[in-house]
Amino acid sequence: MRSFYFLIFVVMTFLCWGLYGPVLHVGQETLGGGHGQKSLLRPLICVGFAYFLIAVLFPVVVLKTKGEKGAWSFSGFLWSFVAGAVGAIGALGIVLAFKFGGKPFYVMPLVFGLAPIINTLVTMAMGRTFKQASVPFYIGILIVAIGAAGVLYNKPKPAVSKNIDIIATDIAASAGVEISSPQTPDGSSPWLVGLSIALTALCWGAYGPVLHKGQAKMNGSRLRPFLCVGLAYFVIAVIAPLLMLGVLEDPGSFDNLSGIAWSFAAGATGAIGALGIIYAFNFGGKPLYVMPLVFGFAPVVNTFYEIATKNLYGQVPQLFFISLAMVILGAVMVLVLAPRKKPAVAAAT
Repeated sequence: MRSFYFLIFVVMTFLCWGLYGPVLHVGQETLGGGHGQKSLLRPLICVGFAYFLIAVLFPVVVLKTKGEKGAWSFSGFLWSFVAGAVGAIGALGIVLAFKFGGKPFYVMPLVFGLAPIINTLVTMAMGRTFKQASVPFYIGILIVAIGAAGVLYNKPKPAVSKNIDIIATDIAASAGVEISSPQTPDGSSPWLVGLSIALTALCWGAYGPVLHKGQAKMNGSRLRPFLCVGLAYFVIAVIAPLLMLGVLEDPGSFDNLSGIAWSFAAGATGAIGALGIIYAFNFGGKPLYVMPLVFGFAPVVNTFYEIATKNLYGQVPQLFFISLAMVILGAVMVLVLAPRKKPAVAAAT
């Protein structure tokens, strides 16, 4: 029965990561002080604190009380810290995507669809296995690209046809006054949202291979690299934003306990999900099927959570679900069909 225990942690991970985006989006709006404003730095600080508690204090306690295989090394610390740094920068990309008007409904599925491809390409580059890639592997990448375009094109549109800014523009035009109009009816900036999604996909895609390198340099340790990830989050997602708050203007304040709670909860879901991956491997799970399950189900959790909480029943085009299925299918194909190094054959004696 022990061989199936890893599924508990797989489910825990895709539930946590599926809720990460929607929960963070609420925290960002709440900390922004209302009126459609979204805070940029404050939610990131809360996420960083959550990672510090779960990814630093928890490993320290376990290592002190129970210990773990492996050993500390400078190179292992460095690789693991870099993994945490790209993870934190990826979290910043999500915050930026929401800041520029992106919605969890399509931002998170795109991230979860593109990140596995980056993960696989980085792994292939580090292992020099590009020549071993098969045609179905590249077909999987193409399916993700087509599905991602469909997700963006078929995302739910705002219920109202005109918001206040557009009405004001129409009134000014009738009076002979020309004023600039927003890029989209909901005031979002598609190009900046797209760049933010790309930043997160690149960072979170590189996270796994870099962290695996750190693990190898620490003789297979799980919690030591995870602790380094937590330290990197604390530096990049807590200390740096706190220093920047004194220089940059960021709407909202830390007076809103609800916003702090939502943002901290988002960080907790991210950290607990990362811990779930570690324990899934510890209980016999293999990356070959653990990661496809996680990246396949997390966007589904995200999508149906958004439908339920935003009352979007009947408002989502069928092509959106078809496109989402293509993203998931393509990502799973890329993960499963990725070329892998052949084990070295022992010399005959």
